[in-house]
Amino acid sequence: MARASVRVMLRSAVIITSLAGLQCGRDSAPTGPTAPPINTLPPGTTLPPTIVPPAAPQTFVGAGDIGWCGSPGPEQTARLLDTIGGTVFTAGDNAYFTGTAKEFQNCYDPSWGRHRSYTRPVPGNHEYEGAGPGPYFDYFGSAAGPPGLGYYSFPLGDWHVIGLNSLIGVNDGSAQAQWLRADLTASRSKCTLAYWHYPLFTSGPNGSQTQMRDFWRILYGADVDIVVNGHDHLYERFAPQNPDGGRDDARGIREFIVGTGGASPYNFVTASANSEARISNTYGVLKLTLQSGSYQWEFIPVSGQSDFGNGSCH
Repeated sequence: MARASVRVMLRSAVIITSLAGLQCGRDSAPTGPTAPPINTLPPGTTLPPTIVPPAAPQTFVGAGDIGWCGSPGPEQTARLLDTIGGTVFTAGDNAYFTGTAKEFQNCYDPSWGRHRSYTRPVPGNHEYEGAGPGPYFDYFGSAAGPPGLGYYSFPLGDWHVIGLNSLIGVNDGSAQAQWLRADLTASRSKCTLAYWHYPLFTSGPNGSQTQMRDFWRILYGADVDIVVNGHDHLYERFAPQNPDGGRDDARGIREFIVGTGGASPYNFVTASANSEARISNTYGVLKLTLQSGSYQWEFIPVSGQSDFGNGSCH
């Protein structure tokens, strides 16, 4: 065989062997985790932060002091809820007068009961009178939080929402207060709302429920934005305040009282410091629109005066 032909054959064999080796290597590559990509950016270059789009605005609407048999109020306010949508809250005293199973079925369920599947309740003093709060926890089930405790939290859009029970231990050393601190510490939301039955500040006849001040101190220390209460059967809005009742536009909590769900309405007996809006002698619901970094409020009455505005989160 000529020498030139031998060289050609050898060269072809080398090329074929090399291609086979490349193919074999590709087929037998390890299947474990892929190594991180090599950073080819020039030294000192930083990537922009990941942008998380804000959640859609959420509606949080409701009232306290609701299921009063014989009153037109529960059905009238339930009809308002029919037209609004969103997540419904109750601010306690859901079924009068002692929160029995029969009263829940006869005085609450025919009206607000049709919104039960998306209602987040808290109890009031009338749930704890008579035979105790068992029927309340039975009626609302898991939506009322752990049985016998009745406090819980949940996300709503970009907001952190906390339902508390003002009828059990509320002092600084209580189990509920310890849970509240831990819950606030774990939250990463910029905006927070808490709601329960007894108001610390009020211009109504039941007066200031000073036992709630420890809760206010905990919430204020965590830069909570809104507190919603019931108990007095009227609507009232306060300017942002600190736990001692001082005006504080930088870090203060805005309190709403909305005990207008259906029970017999009250009149105001005074005008408390920092009270910015007072509406009596009507039924109605408070509609809160919770946005990323801000909120809007609107008190929607069955008839008469309304109240609306907006605020920013701390």
